[in-house]
Amino acid sequence: MAYMGRRGVLAAAAGVLAAAATAAPAKAVRPGERGAPKAVAPDFRGMWVASVQNVDWPSESGLSAAEQRAELIGLLDTAVARRLNAVILQVRPTADAMWPSAREPWSQWLTGEQGVDPGWDPLGTAVAEAHARGLELHAWFNPYRVANHTDRSLLVPEHPARRNRGWTVAYGGKLYYNPGLPQVRRFVQEAMLDAVARYPLDGVHWDDYFYPYPVEGEDFDDDDAYEEYGGSFATRADWRRHNTDTLVHEMSGRLRALRPAVRFGISPFAVWRNSDRDPLGSPTQAGVATYDDLYADTRKWVREGWIDYIVPQAYWQLGHPTADYADIVPWWAHTVAGTGVGLYVGEALYRCDAESPTAAWRDPRELSRHVRFARGYPQVRGHVYFSAKQVAADPNGAMARVVADHYPAAAPPR
Repeated sequence: MAYMGRRGVLAAAAGVLAAAATAAPAKAVRPGERGAPKAVAPDFRGMWVASVQNVDWPSESGLSAAEQRAELIGLLDTAVARRLNAVILQVRPTADAMWPSAREPWSQWLTGEQGVDPGWDPLGTAVAEAHARGLELHAWFNPYRVANHTDRSLLVPEHPARRNRGWTVAYGGKLYYNPGLPQVRRFVQEAMLDAVARYPLDGVHWDDYFYPYPVEGEDFDDDDAYEEYGGSFATRADWRRHNTDTLVHEMSGRLRALRPAVRFGISPFAVWRNSDRDPLGSPTQAGVATYDDLYADTRKWVREGWIDYIVPQAYWQLGHPTADYADIVPWWAHTVAGTGVGLYVGEALYRCDAESPTAAWRDPRELSRHVRFARGYPQVRGHVYFSAKQVAADPNGAMARVVADHYPAAAPPR
């Protein structure tokens, strides 16, 4: 099946988002605590580099080490040329690794075969080369996705998902680790922290996949885990949200203990809850809400200060009839106000195309308008563009317009 990207579901899931909601007071934090207010830093100007299914890098599996390295360096140089200051590189796309991990196999997206040493250290190289260019390097991990198929026999024999068969759930044609198992949560944290311990990363970044996006007609089979661990919760949904909260909270604490300077960020689907279900939610009728469907209480993580920054995927145009960018950004600005959590807006550069069926995305001025609009909200401290290949190719000139209008000079890393 063709890869749609982690944002491929967004257009279908969009609903009406018309105004900002009233938020509860933020939890008080002391100076020095995660989530405490920090000195004003330069705007975050980032791009995502997706490795799963060779979306951005490497351009295909099986390239030589020299070719892979050259492509990676080329993307870093592109970030510099576009006057960005951060790169978010996907290094654990499917329970695998883009570094010599102590816990998981080499990624198949490098050599074409899982577990095969590519002959170099992509993450180590990325960190060193990014820093040499004045760029931050944030390592992007997917916590629970194991494979884009359900056949365990395709995984290398030593893969943890094969050695611990009870850890996984097949759903929607893919294989996932079960978030309801404490041993799974511990393992995925250890797998990610292996990279944090080895490299001077600037950030640890998660995307929008926690419990998977709903698939019509299918149930995520976590019955056994719920029976064993969910007895104290009123509903399975409450238990699942607790599981995701626990993963985020624990990882936050462990990162702070291991490398306090590493920033922890998450880029969720932009709708937390619909206001018809919660007065604190946005006035939307979105087909997906992170709280109700992905069991990810993204607003709570901000208000509790468990994360350092959030990048809502605001992938709708200004004036969208059912999910207006001009309504999404104020809601998030109000949500982060007073928390010390950085707000960077995720931008749909991948939708900017002269052949787009949507007139707004054919207009190369659309994203520049986004940046101009967001600057009206002091809580917005930057933007991140999906994805790197569009940053480089810029099919309709939207990225060049953003740079010309808003990035007149290079920005130092934060």
